[in-house]
Amino acid sequence: MSENLPLSGVTVGLTAERKADEFAALLTRRGAHVVLGPSMHTVPLPEDGELAAATTDVLSGPVDVVVAVTGVGFRGWVEAADHNGVGDRLRESLGSATLLARGAKARGAVRGVGLADPWTAPTEESSEILEYLLAGGVSGKRVVVQVHGDPMTEFRERLTQAGAEVVAVPVYRWTDPVDLAPLDALIDAVIAGEVDALPFTSAPAAANLFGRADRTERGAALRQAMRERVLVASVGPVTAKPLEAEGVPYSMSERARTASLVTLLETRLPSPG
Repeated sequence: MSENLPLSGVTVGLTAERKADEFAALLTRRGAHVVLGPSMHTVPLPEDGELAAATTDVLSGPVDVVVAVTGVGFRGWVEAADHNGVGDRLRESLGSATLLARGAKARGAVRGVGLADPWTAPTEESSEILEYLLAGGVSGKRVVVQVHGDPMTEFRERLTQAGAEVVAVPVYRWTDPVDLAPLDALIDAVIAGEVDALPFTSAPAAANLFGRADRTERGAALRQAMRERVLVASVGPVTAKPLEAEGVPYSMSERARTASLVTLLETRLPSPG
């Protein structure tokens, strides 16, 4: 039986909010025991608040370049514009620009709202989009960036320094989870040596895990456990940045996909028996 359950006897902690159930299902089908402790909560911005104001800003002038960072964020932006009666104007404005997507999901969202197929970063990293834009020159261009909770400050500053006018479109932001009890329980389990692996799928989830531990005076113990006793894994280099900042060793999946993270755990964790 264990041959078909490569993660039998393994406990995996998940800090993800979005698609946590899907991730957990992949793990449990392989025999893992999953401890859910979402470390963040995604809050869509009100349609009549920041997002609407940003859309008005975008429509106030011609757009030269559009950067779609996340599929759910870009799609949500256009849907909110439709709700507010400016969806057609927004599509027309964005459709006349050079379209760039961070990855396959963002590309699918761009195409899904009726826009042309965008150039997509092969590594699905924002840094590659930045390099692409800077190599082509952005001086005098108006660049719209759909941000995803993380304000992408450095990304935007680099474009501004290169002479671009940058318009940020914040579609949602991140806060602490509504219910902190599961997160606190996960932190305690990691410190107690009851968790074998912590795979991360977003940088905010990793950062908020450390933040909550620090606010509850468990930060040092959590970091020690993650450095010494836990297989820490990241879905990509952006997600890994908070881990690097905390000096926590980590492994990285070959592809920026949840299934690839699961494969990594199967490879790196001890076989059952």
